[in-house]
Amino acid sequence: MLDYEFTEEQEMFRKNLREYLQKKVQPHLHEMEKREEVLPEIIKAMADFELLGPCVTEEYGGPGMDMVMAGIIGEELGRNDPTASTAVFYLVDASWSHVFCRYGKEEGKKEILPDVCKGKKYCGIATTESEVGSDLANMKTTIKKEGDHFIVNGDKNYISGVREAGKLGGGHVTLARQDLAAGTHGMTLFFLPLKDNPGITITTDKELGREGMSTGGFNINKVKLPSKYIIGEENKGFYIVHEGYELARGIIACVCVGAAMKSLENGMAYIKQRKAFGRPIGKYEAIQFQLAEDYTKLQFVRDWAYKALHYFTKEAREGAKIRMLVSKYIAMAKMYAPLWAFDAINHSMQWQGAFGYTWECPDVKAFRAIRSFTLAEGSTEIMHLIIARELLGKEFIAYK
Repeated sequence: MLDYEFTEEQEMFRKNLREYLQKKVQPHLHEMEKREEVLPEIIKAMADFELLGPCVTEEYGGPGMDMVMAGIIGEELGRNDPTASTAVFYLVDASWSHVFCRYGKEEGKKEILPDVCKGKKYCGIATTESEVGSDLANMKTTIKKEGDHFIVNGDKNYISGVREAGKLGGGHVTLARQDLAAGTHGMTLFFLPLKDNPGITITTDKELGREGMSTGGFNINKVKLPSKYIIGEENKGFYIVHEGYELARGIIACVCVGAAMKSLENGMAYIKQRKAFGRPIGKYEAIQFQLAEDYTKLQFVRDWAYKALHYFTKEAREGAKIRMLVSKYIAMAKMYAPLWAFDAINHSMQWQGAFGYTWECPDVKAFRAIRSFTLAEGSTEIMHLIIARELLGKEFIAYK
């Protein structure tokens, strides 16, 4: 599936990153779960290795990595942290700091992005509302221009990182309706600061997994937004926001592969030493066939993900006119990575018997975390629609 190979630099980066995460992040994971927050020590460690805002250019304090490197980071974070909390913190930050860097106004970028890359501010995404997920055209949040600023009103729900933005500073790349009669042609994208903003009220939800990362919402009540925070042209936000989602989907596929491969390694170690009826259970074909299928599926989807991110880089950095190709490959990877990773983790837990159903088994954490990615950043069902749209043409979109 790949029409390129990882460079020597990329392979060395992966090796060094894996060792660094084991040394600097892994020791804090238990405390992170206990306190239910991505600890300052973890954020600092990520910033010190230039993992935050990885695609932000050097001009704004970032390392200027390409999308393949961003995927490598996601895969290694998925391996290192079974709760996926650090991976979620990272992938949201990586995707939307890229969008801000590419399309934001100079004044806003210089104010926000250097601190994002240092781990001193958070950069999230807020499009989801209580009755609006994939169907962005029915969004209720509004933004209205008044002189040299804008007024924002509405609600956002099921948003990652609300506590982090409220505590660290920074905020969320947000989408709202500006021209109410224009549908998706009247939506504007902007950066909405959350901390110490008197018009913002933050709430949090309790999730099934991802214990260290917050999810919640915020009410926006007559918030005055300076024009420096507008991202891209007014009323063109619907089209820009998809670029951020596609980068996030590609990274999610890599995170899922990393988590599932680590789970298979845990399972393989167990089935090699656990005996039943006088021999290691790894000798039984029922387990061997599951292992072979899971490993093969993960390798396939890993190749799809990196191929998609390779094309994404060619488009974003080299100006290649391959938008539809990028969308299709990203959707292919995002469609299957969470499902196949979830199956692999489930199988590994099954091989480990009663131990696999205890909190001491790290795969239980991954099992709960990876389930979220069938929904996050575009559901599995939406990925099917995207692929079919690219194959048949936009005239076959069912909801139009």
